[in-house]
Amino acid sequence: MMQRLNIAIVTETYPPEINGVANTMLHLAEGLAERGHRMQLVRPRQHADRDQSATGSITPYLVPGLPIPGYHGLRFGLPVYWRLRRNWHRSTPDLVYIATQGPLGHAALAAARALKIPTVTGFHTQFHQYSQHYGLGILTHRIADTLRHFHNRSDTTLVPTVDLQTELSAGGFQNVQVFGRGVDVERFSPVWRDPDLRRAWGCEDDTLVVLYVGRVAAEKNLDLARESFAAILSDRPDARFVLVGDGPELAHLRRDFPDFICTGSKIGAELSAHYASGDLFLFPSLTETFGNVVTEAMASGLPVIAFDYAAAHAHIEPWVNGVTLTPGDRTAFIAASRQAAQDQASRRQMGEAARQTAEGISWERVLGVVEERLFEVINRQRGTEAGHATLAATSE
Repeated sequence: MMQRLNIAIVTETYPPEINGVANTMLHLAEGLAERGHRMQLVRPRQHADRDQSATGSITPYLVPGLPIPGYHGLRFGLPVYWRLRRNWHRSTPDLVYIATQGPLGHAALAAARALKIPTVTGFHTQFHQYSQHYGLGILTHRIADTLRHFHNRSDTTLVPTVDLQTELSAGGFQNVQVFGRGVDVERFSPVWRDPDLRRAWGCEDDTLVVLYVGRVAAEKNLDLARESFAAILSDRPDARFVLVGDGPELAHLRRDFPDFICTGSKIGAELSAHYASGDLFLFPSLTETFGNVVTEAMASGLPVIAFDYAAAHAHIEPWVNGVTLTPGDRTAFIAASRQAAQDQASRRQMGEAARQTAEGISWERVLGVVEERLFEVINRQRGTEAGHATLAATSE
């Protein structure tokens, strides 16, 4: 019988915030709760938060935070070491999962280690690569060293792909295991295509809509998406470029490219409709740990043009259900975008195949693997016979 665990998840981002890490943490917390585990969710208090009442088996533990410059609505948690240590001393989790490496994450790791609580960290963001896009390339190696030191203090680091596991292990990260990603194929589906939305974009039924969904920021390499769309326009002058998302570069794009349709962030049914109402998805980022938008676009029936790493490498077969290019090859990315835009029949076939691929990417399967990883960490630290004083004995 599977034992129930008391698990604390520490994250500095969570819905209604809109980003891949927040989305993954939602699936992790809710999925493990549905499997019978008791979840404590430690995160910064947001302006919209009213109380700390539990929702089902998920109990929020809200801590003070401060705004993140350039990212409206996002906050980082303060390093509340003693508050966490007192809370976890009174009610000790069986395991702490730390998703983010900000001040709150560092405090949580220190508190968990001081109390000898098994600890897992998630490598969700390539912060060391981000530095190159903000004029801080000189700090890349130092940031990588800091990340390695942080993660190596945990019992296991979980990453979304085998490629990233190999890369980090070669770079001195220890005990790196894979925690993949699923996709909600009911929420993201071609059935949500919306002719009225397309008309609002100024599009006819046969207008080519090129789509990007994600943060509008320097590290997303959006200049390449813009260059690719310019090449597409040479063949399809009626094509429209729709960018869904928010970020520090959004005002610049709206000002310099008034023909682009910049919708801002979308959630829920609106996001589903925006995905499904596109025809071709461009994703030129080179800084992803996974890239949830790739599988969301595939589930929505769109062929994706992306570089061959992370989610694209894991799930795209070139010119079958999308297109992948050698990372960093700008010329090839532009050429592939143009070719896919020209060939409507191929584009539709790839979109249908992308949907079929996405239907096999189940969050239920992913959560089963994560659950196994968490039990492995607990058993490795404490021994399968010793157990833990607070381990819930209830069987499912």
